[in-house]
Amino acid sequence: MASPAIQAAQAALASIDLSNYDPEQSRLMDERCILVDEEDHPIGAMDKKTCHLMENINKGLLHRAFSAFVFRPSDGKLLLQQRAAEKITFPNMWTNTCCSHPLDDFEDEKVEANQLGVRIAASRKLEHELGIPRKQTPIDQFQYLTRIHYLAPSDGMWGEHEVDYILFLTADVTVTPNANEIQDHKYVNQAELKAMFEAPGNLFTPWFKLIARDYLFGWWDELHRRRDSNGRVVAKSLAGLVDGSKVVKMV
Repeated sequence: MASPAIQAAQAALASIDLSNYDPEQSRLMDERCILVDEEDHPIGAMDKKTCHLMENINKGLLHRAFSAFVFRPSDGKLLLQQRAAEKITFPNMWTNTCCSHPLDDFEDEKVEANQLGVRIAASRKLEHELGIPRKQTPIDQFQYLTRIHYLAPSDGMWGEHEVDYILFLTADVTVTPNANEIQDHKYVNQAELKAMFEAPGNLFTPWFKLIARDYLFGWWDELHRRRDSNGRVVAKSLAGLVDGSKVVKMV
């Protein structure tokens, strides 16, 4: 029997009118995500709009994504972004540095060996959302940790259902925000992030909360413990810390 994700992919509908949403964000909904089954095997491609409708997610439609965490080498602080009000899914929420998708539209973003496709996508989207030049985010400096399978509604219509690759990068970056993508950004240490989580009124994306709850702070501590001889944190020092060969189910 076909998996729920495959069955949903075959039955997916995309009948929602986007004319009332921001024009640029609506245009981006035409990009094609990589559909996967529950073990992250590619099974096809569909536009973002179709992939993010709860009508399809509730049938099991599942796609590939990444969550990138960029840390400043000198002090190990994490760069956060607050999503723009124009975003169709999860607007106004604080989240990790960049969260998006490798696209079926680009052949190099479909390469699975050494997570090359998601690394390339992460560099591309860090430039698109935060204006970080790609030369500052070399793909060989991203450290892959693991993949999580999670599901999260945004509202009654939209949501996420992803196999999400978690990537760490330590780099000094120049941020020039794309106002259509993010409304704010800041660097935080662990204590400052915990205070943000506890402060009333702050909203956070569900995938960021899941990663923070189960993984982030332990890995962040390890990043500090493995500082190099110059006292700088290095994402690549975490190689081998986690067995990333399996999809961790959080659904």
